[in-house]
Amino acid sequence: MRIPHFLKAATIAAATVMSFHSALAADITGAGATFPYPIYAKWAEAYKKATGVGMNYQSIGSGGGIKQIKAKTVDFGASDMPLPEKELEQDGLMQFPAIMGGVVPVVNLEGIKAGQLKLSGPVIAGIYLGKITKWNAPEIAALNPGMKLPAEDITVVHRADGSGTSFLWTNYLSQTSPEFKSTVGAGTAVKWPTGVGGKGNEGVAANVQRVKGAIGYVEYAYAKRNNIAHTQLQNRDGQFVQPDDETFKAAAAGADWAKTPGMAVVLTNEAGKNSWPITGASFILMHKSQADAAKGKEVLKFFDWAYKNGGEMATELDYVAMPAPVVKMVQDSWKAQLKDASGKPVW
Repeated sequence: MRIPHFLKAATIAAATVMSFHSALAADITGAGATFPYPIYAKWAEAYKKATGVGMNYQSIGSGGGIKQIKAKTVDFGASDMPLPEKELEQDGLMQFPAIMGGVVPVVNLEGIKAGQLKLSGPVIAGIYLGKITKWNAPEIAALNPGMKLPAEDITVVHRADGSGTSFLWTNYLSQTSPEFKSTVGAGTAVKWPTGVGGKGNEGVAANVQRVKGAIGYVEYAYAKRNNIAHTQLQNRDGQFVQPDDETFKAAAAGADWAKTPGMAVVLTNEAGKNSWPITGASFILMHKSQADAAKGKEVLKFFDWAYKNGGEMATELDYVAMPAPVVKMVQDSWKAQLKDASGKPVW
């Protein structure tokens, strides 16, 4: 029997609408850390091409990501400060590491090239405490013999929002400077003694570029992408090292993911002559009980794809992909912890 033309058209239109709605339903949303934004954006673009599924990620800072996942306004949150086990339990959350990278000091100094200036934890702490105020100060000159340092004021740039990058930065400075630890301490949001704030890694990078004599801290991809001069940094073994994926890998080499509750590994000030001292993982936060199991599964499919296919893209941006044994641990945790409304595993 021949189907009337108008019925054919209606059938095709209905199928198109259904297809459109299923594509919309498959898209996933996340929010949080600006630290991993460059790699998440690259993964999302490639994943969309490979699967047709979109990933909308809001780069709003770790503090914002934690708030949004707790409020259930996104499918996943992202934070560079891992949440302690007690907080995860209290809010019915699980977390897993997605990527690793490094936070780097960046400067705007005329005549100083990327990777040329040497700094140490105690000296940076002195700068951020407002005690070292000139670029030719004796403490900086002692680390850079023979270098012509300008006699200009230092402008400190820090994050203005709740930030996992700030957590890694302040955690490191608290380990290398007792005074910084007691005065400022470590956290996603601290009371800075001096300086100007920027929102996100993007805002800090923009401020450092704009202000002569500025120093700030950003994830390494932002320094490279914006052509801002990073510095060398003295590590726990007393060696001055450059930031790159190899020194980030060296810092992560001794991480004990299996024995750390909630996989909440912090990689600052790690031992090893090649270790970059401000290395960290970025974590994904999800609710253990998934109200929309299909959407929860889509999130896991995205990160499963990224673990399997995103390593080369990560290296291009100087991030460090999670090692295979850690990925296996993560996927085991998905099976054990993420359930639908009836208690069945999502993965």
